[in-house]
Amino acid sequence: MHRRDFLLATAALAGASSLGAAPTLIKARPKVVIVGAGFGGAACARYLKLWEPRVEVTLIEPNVQFVSCPMSNTVIAGLNLLKDISFPYRYLRKEVDRFVPDTVTAIDPVKRSVKTAGGASFSYDRLVLAPGVELMFDKVAGYDAAAQKKVQHAWKAGIQTATLRAQLEAMPDGGVFVLSMPMAPFRCPPAPYERASLIANYFKKAKPRSKLILLDANDDIISKKTLFTTAWKKHYGFGTQNSLIEYRSNNQATALDVKAMKISTEFDDVRGDVINLIPPMRAAEITGLIGARTGDNGTWCPVDYRTMESTEVPNVHILGDSILSNLSKAGALANNSGKLCASALVEIFNGRQPDPAPVVTSTCYSASSDHTAFHVATVFRYQAADNNMEVQPGSGVSAVESEKEFTMMRGWAKNIWADTLGLPPDYRFTNRI
Repeated sequence: MHRRDFLLATAALAGASSLGAAPTLIKARPKVVIVGAGFGGAACARYLKLWEPRVEVTLIEPNVQFVSCPMSNTVIAGLNLLKDISFPYRYLRKEVDRFVPDTVTAIDPVKRSVKTAGGASFSYDRLVLAPGVELMFDKVAGYDAAAQKKVQHAWKAGIQTATLRAQLEAMPDGGVFVLSMPMAPFRCPPAPYERASLIANYFKKAKPRSKLILLDANDDIISKKTLFTTAWKKHYGFGTQNSLIEYRSNNQATALDVKAMKISTEFDDVRGDVINLIPPMRAAEITGLIGARTGDNGTWCPVDYRTMESTEVPNVHILGDSILSNLSKAGALANNSGKLCASALVEIFNGRQPDPAPVVTSTCYSASSDHTAFHVATVFRYQAADNNMEVQPGSGVSAVESEKEFTMMRGWAKNIWADTLGLPPDYRFTNRI
């Protein structure tokens, strides 16, 4: 080892210790293994290599392509096709040292190694987990493997997104679509209300005698309430006898009867021609396997917001929807937290202390019709006094829906896809809206 590299490694050890992290022997070329190439993991991998090329980055991802959850509701509503929100990993592959198309089956946090279903093993100095969420089907009686073949959640974009679209198209005019959403927290709080908006938009054009019943486990609309209800009144007759959307709060799904196409809640049994049942969620299973999923009764992962390092498992960083936080469980926030983590790792590897008061942002657009949308934009800064990310001045929501924001939503989606996946400037998007 050259003298410079020896000093660099020694300084990095001191830097890691100054953050209260467990001592880590940082090599001349530190190894980082990242599990999950979604918005968080992919962004972390890209920016880690961009800011410190010496780091050896191994990115493990089981899916053959990236399918975006943001904008997936437009596919269900027939405004886009599944291929329009699906992207190759080939550009991202070129930016990391090793892209492994496999599933992680075991992690040894003591030996610092991960194993995959294919039999491969990778050692790490730091491990980054960006695995998303686990859907808890067992919380709804009857939502077993057989039921899942007919009743879709479509909360992980992919084949279920297209299947739910097909079910919607096959539904008779005058039929009932039942959308059941869980108690917060869950991935992307505005998305169920956006889904209801866009399905109602489809009904208005193609099946005007149909109706959507939204069963909300929460006691009220939890995101962009005024914007959604105003749009529903304007476009879909909300609040009238002819409303395309019927909203029922405090209606948590407790049981599913697939043969009768019926959801049971504490108050009622609700039947539908199509049922879209989104179950409760928690941090992905892999976080539980290593003991990182300890927050909120064992459902989410507490982290140090300065580095996104688990407070339970040293040298393991957790990104995106799995963390215990007031931060939005959204694609933009995952992308931002991936960059925050990458920046912190670069500082640690170079013997410097990460930013003691990092800032992350999240912008989330919601379509209210096939030509209007609105957004919420939030700025968070770490506050050491209460060890939390606090909302900063300048955050806020749209005053009203608009066609301009619909256009901005399209641009936002293309930008975050390109930034996350390293899509080239001349990449040809196929989006229809």
